[in-house]
Amino acid sequence: MKAVIIAGGLGTRLRPLTYNTPKPIVPVANLPFVLHQIELLRQHGITEIILNLHYLAAEIKKTLGDGSRYGVKIRYSIEEKPLGTAGAVKLAEEFFDQDPMVVFNGDALTDINISQIIEFHKKKKARVTLTLTRVEDPTHYGVVLMDGNGKVSRFVEKPSWEQVGNLGTEERPANAINAGIYILDPAIFKGVPKGVEFSFERQLFPSLLEQGEPVYGFVSDRYWIDIGKPDQYRQAHEAILRGEVAVKIYGARTDGRVWIGDGAKFDKTARLIGPAIIGQGVSIAAETKIQDYTVIGDNAWIGRESTLSRAIVWRGSRIGSHVNLNGCIIGFDCVIEDNVTIGEGVVLADYTLIKRGSLICSR
Repeated sequence: MKAVIIAGGLGTRLRPLTYNTPKPIVPVANLPFVLHQIELLRQHGITEIILNLHYLAAEIKKTLGDGSRYGVKIRYSIEEKPLGTAGAVKLAEEFFDQDPMVVFNGDALTDINISQIIEFHKKKKARVTLTLTRVEDPTHYGVVLMDGNGKVSRFVEKPSWEQVGNLGTEERPANAINAGIYILDPAIFKGVPKGVEFSFERQLFPSLLEQGEPVYGFVSDRYWIDIGKPDQYRQAHEAILRGEVAVKIYGARTDGRVWIGDGAKFDKTARLIGPAIIGQGVSIAAETKIQDYTVIGDNAWIGRESTLSRAIVWRGSRIGSHVNLNGCIIGFDCVIEDNVTIGEGVVLADYTLIKRGSLICSR
């Protein structure tokens, strides 16, 4: 079985972090994000992966290569212009075979049991199986309604709470949304025009329902989050460090739930209060405190008597002394001078320089 990862988006919701770094290789737990998706596929025996790319495609190809370092074979399909979700997958049709395939939205961090969904798909003899996840507030999403056998009956885009309350009892669950992970019969792409923008959610799937094709939904209770916004990106890291989602974290784990990478150095008076991740080659000076879901990227440097709490610091950044970082994201190779405070929700682009004594808050 093969998989397609749709990874061609511009990452606009995650800016300024994605001006220089395409979202598929934004670091998550100090690894390029797409590697967590690739590892999940590999764990379920899927080792032939097609990556659909558009924005900063060369950077992604340089990072991943042919996939052999990660135990998979990667091929690339490049969009010259955005083609929508179904159009992007259609573009890679030359790599398909006759078997069902997995399609993975490039925004989703999850540890969903793909093998279980594939088994369900085959048992139902479905043309399409959509993986669904439950949310507390379905009004911001497209809701997928099914009968008691799991067969999709209709799609409701961003329903109001009144609509949610009025949905018939034979069509449930009213809070199950599309998680962006599909098992598909490649034959469904015969009716999709090549080189034309085309959507799974708004065009192809509704069309298949109208034609009476067997479209099913599989509701998963495993962790799932769209990392496409800075707040969600931070939430994903907190979930990883709480153990809510099973992803690889590199480094030696201490009893205090701190992962420390190779070559990291910290003064004996520094306090590492987990859960936290300290990358390779990190340097932490005296009396500095790292705590509460902080992630420090490789080769970062942190000065004396600083406090980092719920902060994500990317590779190569230098943090001065007497600095307080709380609930913020610091891009690649930033320089933050002494006596700086950066508060909740602040996101710094790569190479940002923050001068001594600055106070930066998002509100």
